[in-house]
Amino acid sequence: MAFIPVYILILGFTIVIDYFAGIFLENTEGKRRKYWLIASLIANTGVLAVFKYYNFLNDNLSAILNTAGYKNMIPHLGIILPIGLSFHTFQAMSYTIEVYRGNQKAERNFGIYSLYVMFYPQLVAGPIERPQNLLHQFYEKHEFDYVRIVEGLKLMLWGFFMKLVVADRLAIYVNAVYNNPEHHTGATFIIATVFFAFQIYCDFAGYSNIAIGAAKVMGFKLMTNFNRPYFAASISEFWKRWHISLSTWFKDYLYISLGGNRVSIPRWYFNLFFVFAVSGLWHGANWTFIVWGALNGFYLVFAIVTERWRKMIGNTLFINRLPKIHKGFQILITFSLTCIAWVFFRANSFEDATLIIRKMSAPGMNVFIDKTTIAYSLIAIITLVVFEYIQEHYTKTVLPFKSKYWFGEHFTYAMIVISILTLGVFDGGQFIYFQF
Repeated sequence: MAFIPVYILILGFTIVIDYFAGIFLENTEGKRRKYWLIASLIANTGVLAVFKYYNFLNDNLSAILNTAGYKNMIPHLGIILPIGLSFHTFQAMSYTIEVYRGNQKAERNFGIYSLYVMFYPQLVAGPIERPQNLLHQFYEKHEFDYVRIVEGLKLMLWGFFMKLVVADRLAIYVNAVYNNPEHHTGATFIIATVFFAFQIYCDFAGYSNIAIGAAKVMGFKLMTNFNRPYFAASISEFWKRWHISLSTWFKDYLYISLGGNRVSIPRWYFNLFFVFAVSGLWHGANWTFIVWGALNGFYLVFAIVTERWRKMIGNTLFINRLPKIHKGFQILITFSLTCIAWVFFRANSFEDATLIIRKMSAPGMNVFIDKTTIAYSLIAIITLVVFEYIQEHYTKTVLPFKSKYWFGEHFTYAMIVISILTLGVFDGGQFIYFQF
C-alpha cells in the first residue's frame, strides 16, 4: 500500500471473496460446494493472471501472430506486479481448498481471516502457511517468554547475516557478470553461478529466518521453509529441503490432484514434469523460469528412470562400500545439477542463458576478478557452510549455533553482529523473492 496505495484493493478483493467462499463451502453440499471452490480459485488465479501473466501471454501471442504476418490488436498493460502477490494468493487458496476438503473449519471472524492472509512477517515472501497451522494461533494468548523471544531474535540475526553478509555481498560479483554475458568467459560464469547458488539461497532463506524469527518473538510458530538444501544428496531430497512451503503446496494441491504416483508410470513422469514446469511459471512470467522448472522436473524423472542402473554401477565400482565418499559425491553432483538450472533462473533472457551455458562448457582462463569482492565472498560462504555443517551433523536446530556453554554461544552471536556491521552490504538491495 505504501508502494502503490490502490493495490490494497487487490488484497481486499481476494480476502472478501475467499472469506465468504469458505463459509458457503461449509454450509452447502453437493456440486454447489465445488462451484464455490471454483469461484474462489478463479478469483485468486485471475488476479495472478492479470497482474503477473497478462503481458507475458500477450507478448508471446504477438510473436506468434507476427510470424504468421498478423498484428496483435490486444493492448499491452502498463502495470506493475504487486509485491508478494504469488505468496498471499497461494496462502488464500490453501484456505479454501482445506475447507472444501473438510480439513479446516470456515473462519467466521473476518478480522482473523484477514490477518491470516495479511500476517505481516510472511506476507510478501512466505513461508506459505496452511490454515491448520496459523489460524488457531490468532486465538491463543501469547505470554512473555524470554527464551522464546531470544531464540526468535537469534534466528532474525542469522537471517540478517545470510542476507547482508552473504547474499548481498555475492550479488556484487554475480550482477557484474550476468548483466554483461558477452564480456565474460566460461570460468567467470562458473564462479558467478556458484556464487549465485549461495546468493539466492541466503537471500530467500535469510528472509524466511527473519520472518519466522519475528513471528516467534510475538509468540507465533511458522513452518520451516529451508533445511540446508545444499547438503542434499539427490534432486528429490533437495526439493524436500528447498522452499518447503511452496514444494509441499504444489505436492498437496496440484501433484496429488493430478494423481501423484498412483497412476501409470508414463502419467507419473508427466505429473512430476508438469508440476515443476508450473512451479517455474509461478516464479516468474518468463521462459527462463519455465525452463528452470522443467529442467528440475527432468532431473527428477531421469533419476527415477536410471535408479536401477546407477545402483548397478555403484555396486560394480564398489562405491557403495564407502558411504561417506559416496554421499559426498552425490552431494557434489546434486549441487552441480542445481547450479546448471540456476543459470536459467538468473539469466536476464533465454538467449543470455544459452550463451552462458555454451561458454561454461568450454571455460576460458580470463577470469573477472575483484580481489576484495572475491575474498569477502569466499569468507562469507565458508562461514555459512561451517555453521550449516554444525547444524546438519551436530545441533540439529534451526538456530545457527547452540551450545551448553554460555560464553561460547553468546560470543558466537556477538561475532555474527560484528560481521554484519563490518562486512554487510547496506545498499538497500531488495529480497529477490519480492518480485514473485
